[in-house]
Amino acid sequence: MFLVGGAERGSADEADARRILKAMSDYVGAQESVSLEFDATLEVVTKEEQKLALASSGTLTLNRPDKIHVTRQGGFADTEIFFDGKVMTLLGKNLNLYTQLDVPGTIDHLIDELRDTYQRPLPAADLLLLNSYDALMLDVTDVKDLGSGVIGGIECDFLAFRTNEVDFQIWIAQGNQPYPCRYVITSKRISGGPQYTIQIRNWKTGDEALAADFTFKNPTNADKVDLKELKGVGMLPDHFKEGDAK
Repeated sequence: MFLVGGAERGSADEADARRILKAMSDYVGAQESVSLEFDATLEVVTKEEQKLALASSGTLTLNRPDKIHVTRQGGFADTEIFFDGKVMTLLGKNLNLYTQLDVPGTIDHLIDELRDTYQRPLPAADLLLLNSYDALMLDVTDVKDLGSGVIGGIECDFLAFRTNEVDFQIWIAQGNQPYPCRYVITSKRISGGPQYTIQIRNWKTGDEALAADFTFKNPTNADKVDLKELKGVGMLPDHFKEGDAK
């Protein structure tokens, strides 16, 4: 293990980091159609201080302003989200159960509602907002431009940010398509500093973006249930119990 000191190169680098993050926000927010694939890892720390990593993969397709489709497959869940601008459907494919919520509005509104009202955030949702810069920079106390890195063969700008609650790092593709390639959030209020990591691949926009169904058709005759009855579709397996933050 290595310890890195300082990594301080002055206000010019902080300005560059802010500029690069703002450029990513402007670029992503300007895309009317996006499709991508992702791999995600959610770390959990047991009461014995053992760190475990829960891995999943999925896809995301959006058409602004008000349509999104997300799939996520993990070792304990196989889920699909449909949103057509009016109704959000959450399908537990492995359970053949689904629930629906009336959430009329934009993708930004859906992201806020799922996170704040239902505690079911979309993967890397802040990166998809029309103005992700303001959301990401909220309460930031420290900004670093750490040079470059390579993610999935793509050369990226490597930035790091700190708030009182979390640290986060982001790798942004260099060039005329500055999309986020990797995003890592480290919790500072949980012992062991567990991380959530999402890595994005096969980023496509415009006419190259893959098509998706945004309205749920129920081809498997899944049963409809209330949200509270739809178990086993969250980020944690049902047999995991959340502890208290420090």
